[in-house]
Amino acid sequence: MSKKLIAFILFLSFLMLFAACGEKEIPPPPKPAQADPVQEPLPDPVPDRAKEWPFAGADETLAELATDLTAKNYFLIFDGSGSMAESGCSGRRRKIDVAKEAVAEWSKSVPSDANLGVFAFYNNKAAVLPLSSGPRDQFIRAVNSVQASGRTPLTQAADYAFKELTGQARRQLGYGEYTIVVVTDGIANSAAKLAEYVGEILRTSPVNIYSIGFCIGETHSLNQPGKTTYKAADNPAQLREGLKEVLAESEIFDETDFSN
Repeated sequence: MSKKLIAFILFLSFLMLFAACGEKEIPPPPKPAQADPVQEPLPDPVPDRAKEWPFAGADETLAELATDLTAKNYFLIFDGSGSMAESGCSGRRRKIDVAKEAVAEWSKSVPSDANLGVFAFYNNKAAVLPLSSGPRDQFIRAVNSVQASGRTPLTQAADYAFKELTGQARRQLGYGEYTIVVVTDGIANSAAKLAEYVGEILRTSPVNIYSIGFCIGETHSLNQPGKTTYKAADNPAQLREGLKEVLAESEIFDETDFSN
């Protein structure tokens, strides 16, 4: 092999070695940076409804829901104590008879889609009708069954009424309106205990308490200005008017539905 050929081969080898040393691996293009996922703002904390009326102390399993979740509810406490057998300011008629008629008239003016119930105490017992809508025949029969006798257990009656309204409020998921209506002619067996219990109802719930004192004036433990609504009825006409105002307070009263 000639010297020229050997020199040429060495020259090519040198070029190939130089080219190999100069090559660099081209890095892959950088991956696009991933943006942090956008987090939706968290909703406001859900209040613990189990600690609020009407769910406080309720079983975990709620009762069957009411058909009308926004219904208005009225629960009447009717005083059938012994003093209602007297005439008092009701003219020659017994107070119990005048009150029965007034309450029966009033019940017919309560809208049929509102719920109405009664706890009428007399002679150490009670005529009770749970809250219900529709015709008021059963309500009127319950009131008319009362025979004036016995004491005035207004605190026990208020407790029953409040529990009945609380149960209904659970079925309505807390919606709607709730009113205890009291027609009485006497002082409670324990006026201090009644005043305390009424205060508890008003502190822990939106239940309204509307009372009519028949022939007893303004002095009564249910008369708590700024908290309860109290009307003194000194004659039968004022008793009917006081009942009429129960519905006027709820802005659902139609004067044509209530006769004098």
